Amino acid sequence: MVKVQKGDVIRLHYTGKVKETGEIFDTTYEEVAKEAGIYNEKGIYGPVPIAVGAGHVLKGLDEQLEGLEVGKKYEIIIPPEKGFGKRDPKLIKTFTLGQFRRQGIFPFPGMPVEIETESGRKLKGKVLTVSGGRVRVDFNHPYAGKHLVYEVEVVEKIEDPIEKVKALIELRMPMVKPEEVIIEVGEKDVSVDFSNVEIDRNTLVLGEILLESDLKFIGYEEVKFKPSVDELLKPPEKEEQVTELEEEVSEPLIEKAEEEKPAEETTETEGVKAEESEEKKEETSEGEEVKEEPESRKEEQAEEKPKKKATKKSKTTRKRSTSAKKRKTTKKKTEKPAESAEEKKGETE
Repeated sequence: MVKVQKGDVIRLHYTGKVKETGEIFDTTYEEVAKEAGIYNEKGIYGPVPIAVGAGHVLKGLDEQLEGLEVGKKYEIIIPPEKGFGKRDPKLIKTFTLGQFRRQGIFPFPGMPVEIETESGRKLKGKVLTVSGGRVRVDFNHPYAGKHLVYEVEVVEKIEDPIEKVKALIELRMPMVKPEEVIIEVGEKDVSVDFSNVEIDRNTLVLGEILLESDLKFIGYEEVKFKPSVDELLKPPEKEEQVTELEEEVSEPLIEKAEEEKPAEETTETEGVKAEESEEKKEETSEGEEVKEEPESRKEEQAEEKPKKKATKKSKTTRKRSTSAKKRKTTKKKTEKPAESAEEKKGETE
């Protein structure tokens, strides 16, 4: 005979009813839900895993699970204060009919409504009366002040440590496949790896926070997750920004390195500029010598088309050599007329 104790992880079947009316408002049985008209296509049916005493079910039910035997069925009655609470008159509010009609709502008794408070909190209520331009809305829980009856059965008490962790993951994150989770369990520590699980980041954060509380409740002192909550909460763009920042910093350093070239390169550049300036001076002096040439040679040069001034070093060098050749040619031509004049003088004598 196995009995349930506080801190045990179990699988529980139940059906909840309102004692006064017999209305079924919650169940883990799919067929019962369909018959009662509360079936949810997105709902998960079957025995639910819970940790006894952890608050996974209503307080009145949680307290009475202790001492129950596995495999037996029980009926548990829960008073209002340990169920959905007593009815609070302060939660019954009165509104004008115009406040509803301005939003396109035409209220009637029994109509469910949702009101958003100034703080942004949304309250669900039910219209009680509509008369004299006034609408009274009850924001108490629908089953507040009611006695509840639960028919329960403890299907299984889970003993294996890893299976306990899987059961609590199933409770908190039912969309996660247990076979995709890597679990390592010690005496007082547990590690849960969700790296291979495809799940929304925000859902995983909430699931890990709740799961950590559950695992510590059943006795584990140290709980580790991969990825951790801190890693999940870290903005994903932060790493990209750091990379971009490194690139921005590295570029000026490269430019600076190019600017700070060795002194030899700078000296060579200055030397080239000095040679160009000397060449220009020589060209100027050569131009002056050319001006002293005979008028006949000037006429020949005038017929030639003027050449464009070169800017590159190679062209400047060619221009200098050409001018030098012209100077030599001019000298030779100047000597020949002198010789012919002497010969003519000898012949005359």
